[in-house]
Amino acid sequence: MVIRVLIAAFLVVASATASAQAGGIEVELNKLEPVEGACRAYLVTQNLTDSNYENVQLDVVMFDNDGIVARRLAVQIGPMPQNKTSIKVFDIKNLACQDIGQLLLNDVIQCRAADGARDDCLSLLSVSQRGNVPFIK
Repeated sequence: MVIRVLIAAFLVVASATASAQAGGIEVELNKLEPVEGACRAYLVTQNLTDSNYENVQLDVVMFDNDGIVARRLAVQIGPMPQNKTSIKVFDIKNLACQDIGQLLLNDVIQCRAADGARDDCLSLLSVSQRGNVPFIK
C-alpha cells in the first residue's frame, strides 16, 4: 500500500514538472560568431506556451573570461507565436567573441502576450547553450 502511494505521488510530481516545462519559453545560446567590430550571437527560441507574445525583451549581461561585467544589452526576442521556434540574431559591439566568458539572462524587461502584459515571464523562461560559453539565468 505504501509503495502504491509513493508511486502515485511520484507520478503526480513528474506530471506537474513535465507540464510546467512544456508550457515554457526556451532560449538557447546557439552560437557566437566573430564579425567586424562585434560578436554576433544567435539565440534559438521556442514558445511552448498557449500564448502569442507580441513583445518580449530580455536584459542580457555578458561577462568577460575573468567574470567581470563586459556589456549589458536589451535583446528583443518577440514577437513569439505560440508553439513556434524562432531565431534572434544580435551583435554585441566592441566585444570579441573570445572575450565573452558567460551570458546571464538577468531579467525580462518587457513581456506582453496578445491578451495583455504578464508578470510571470521570467519564471516561464529556461536557458541553455550549445557551445562553450555558458548561458545562465
